[in-house]
Amino acid sequence: MMNLPSQVNICEVGLRDGLQNEKTILSTQDKLDILRSLIDAGFRVIEVGSFMHPKKVPQMADTDELFKALAAENPGVELRALIPNLRGVQRAADCGCKKVKLNVSASREHNLKNLNMTPEQSVAGFAECVSAASEHGITVSGSISMPFGSPWDGRIPQSEIDAIIDAYLNVGITEISLSDTSGMGVPNQVYDMCCHVREKYPQCSWWLHFHNTRGVAMANIMAAMEAGMTQFDGSFGGLGGCPFVPGAAGNISTEDVVHMCMESGVETGIDVRKAMAVARRVQQLLGHTTDSYLLRAGCSSDLLETIGK
Repeated sequence: MMNLPSQVNICEVGLRDGLQNEKTILSTQDKLDILRSLIDAGFRVIEVGSFMHPKKVPQMADTDELFKALAAENPGVELRALIPNLRGVQRAADCGCKKVKLNVSASREHNLKNLNMTPEQSVAGFAECVSAASEHGITVSGSISMPFGSPWDGRIPQSEIDAIIDAYLNVGITEISLSDTSGMGVPNQVYDMCCHVREKYPQCSWWLHFHNTRGVAMANIMAAMEAGMTQFDGSFGGLGGCPFVPGAAGNISTEDVVHMCMESGVETGIDVRKAMAVARRVQQLLGHTTDSYLLRAGCSSDLLETIGK
């Protein structure tokens, strides 16, 4: 018998980690329509965008406007954004964003390419960001990219990952995401690391973020569930990737994860058909298909209903 949780929480990151890699830039209105549809589908945690420099990531230039619009509607959903620095905290405060995420890579080379600073420099700036966020009533979470491996550094020693976790804890951040940006993680490694961090850092709340670069993201999610993890990121249609990682593919498809959980008796609180409708709409807006098994094959229950007839 597999030791799966009865319920998991899924954060939809497509509006940020998915769309930031697309050449087609969606309108603010289209993004708002997607956001409202995601909320209607049952998502209670959504990564809306990022407060990166608009010239660096033009796809995210309207993140401030999205937060202003949704704040007026008061959807009762945790809307979060990625920030690179102290300026990001100020932008979050100005537009009403109440949850931001800092990031550091376990790979020194990747951190330099992604944030233009070493991991140590990133960590040094955390305290200032957290302090400023606290003054504005903003909650801060943290993310560690490539803890399961880097195309430049290979496997990252657990001691180096623990050092980053300790740095987050030292500035008061206890919600941390392990983000397999390179898609190099495998199930036994994921299981071992998840067991390790849950035992060593019981005060932390953990999120897992898997890219499906080598087709094992779903297996990694199952391994993480076996290790007791219950919070996962997904991207509608399987959109995503990282411009700095060679051959990087998209995130695991949100609707695929929801369907897998549904068929396995794990509650998500998300309407899978509404999630599929969002992914289909995004495909139409972008003008291309995406990496979603469910959009190609449909739900298993559809086949069973056909057989029943």
